[in-house]
Amino acid sequence: MSGKERKEGYGYLIDWIIRFGDLLLINLFFLFIYFLFRREGWITEGLHYREQITSFLLINLCYFIVSSVIHLQLSSNIATFDKIIQRSSVFIASYIILLTAGFAIFKIVSVPIVPWIIVSFVLGSLFILWHVLFRLLLKSYRRKGYNYRQVIIVGGGLNANSLYESLLTSDFGYKILGFFDDDIDKKGSLPNYLGKISDIQTYVETEKIDEIFCTLPGGKDDLIYELIRFSEKNMIRFHIVPEFHKYIKRRFSLHFIETTPILSLRYEPLQHFSNRFIKRTFDLVFSILVLVLIFPFVYIIFGAIIKKSSPGPIFFKQKRTGIKGKEFYCYKFRSMRLNAEANKKQAVEGDPRVTKVGHFMRKTSVDELPQFINVLRNDMSVVGPRPHMLQHTDLYSSLIDKFMVRHLVKPGITGWAQVTGCRGETKTVAEMEERVRKDVWYLENWTFFLDLKIIYLTVANVFKGDKKAF
Repeated sequence: MSGKERKEGYGYLIDWIIRFGDLLLINLFFLFIYFLFRREGWITEGLHYREQITSFLLINLCYFIVSSVIHLQLSSNIATFDKIIQRSSVFIASYIILLTAGFAIFKIVSVPIVPWIIVSFVLGSLFILWHVLFRLLLKSYRRKGYNYRQVIIVGGGLNANSLYESLLTSDFGYKILGFFDDDIDKKGSLPNYLGKISDIQTYVETEKIDEIFCTLPGGKDDLIYELIRFSEKNMIRFHIVPEFHKYIKRRFSLHFIETTPILSLRYEPLQHFSNRFIKRTFDLVFSILVLVLIFPFVYIIFGAIIKKSSPGPIFFKQKRTGIKGKEFYCYKFRSMRLNAEANKKQAVEGDPRVTKVGHFMRKTSVDELPQFINVLRNDMSVVGPRPHMLQHTDLYSSLIDKFMVRHLVKPGITGWAQVTGCRGETKTVAEMEERVRKDVWYLENWTFFLDLKIIYLTVANVFKGDKKAF
């Protein structure tokens, strides 16, 4: 067996395996549902052979239509599990919608909406689970030395070493053959020095190279241009690794104006209208459900207890800093006795201002429920950085450089910082810096599924209890 065959293994079959697995799962699932629903009388009695063929064609045709629009990229060298789950969810949701429309047009199925929703949810869960398991198997397959891409790194500076560490500790499916650099003194410091840059052509004639990562500084434009020409002539994918990371260590966002590349300091998913539309739609639906189904009962019960426990209103409202620094009134159930420091001082552990019922509400986050009114009014989102008092905004914005970045998105009832240990009182600037770091991370990594994960963790913490909730 040749080196090339050993390296690639059955990599060329991976995309076919994914499609075959998808279709096998979907067809077996609907075969099971067919026999189950026929017994319940939800499928047209005496389904003729032609209608069975139509159903089979619809089930498979809808898959190929959706797959031509939405690409799963499970076999990509760089694909995170969050992205796999997100793409798989969008894929199967689109498939189910298209298939439902097809069944309705041909009048093959007349299933009550609730059972059909359950069927769709089960199919979606199985589909996502299959893709996650496949990705785990693929990573394991690559760790054993199959289906990888052979790459070389041009340059031997800090940039090259940083890239080497990133690729070496990942499961992206790269095999780093070594480094090329004109400074032969680096032979002893680099993991595998292969020679000068002029030796690359000779090396490529003896070894199969899939990709070249160039870490040379911008001053060597002519040499980089020659490497690009050489790579394209030999059908090698070429990547330039710029050096700006030594000034700012963060993920950048690359855009183009015509053919001019523009680097932005951060990628913000919520800058895209489609993402903002999804988030706002969820906020509206979720807040309306809470305000209609839960809030009235909580208001009647806790409103009466609040009134009885101490004089004052049921609601406590306070000016907070919202998106783009806009001020708004944030609503909560009043958990403290009326006091002059309410708008200046954070609640601390054992705070004498907090009433007994207030302590319970804070522990269970019941006091936050009125903020769904803020969500409905578009002042807040269900998930986002927690809004701070105006005094704290003024203070920390002068102490922490990135503090105001968190206000590029709407504040939330709960957030990534709150479910990962940064809830409650901030006693030091370092603690606030950690909260800001997590808020900015949320802003840069937002997905709809991340919001769902944060909501789940918030609910879990309510039942588990949070020692910082006081």
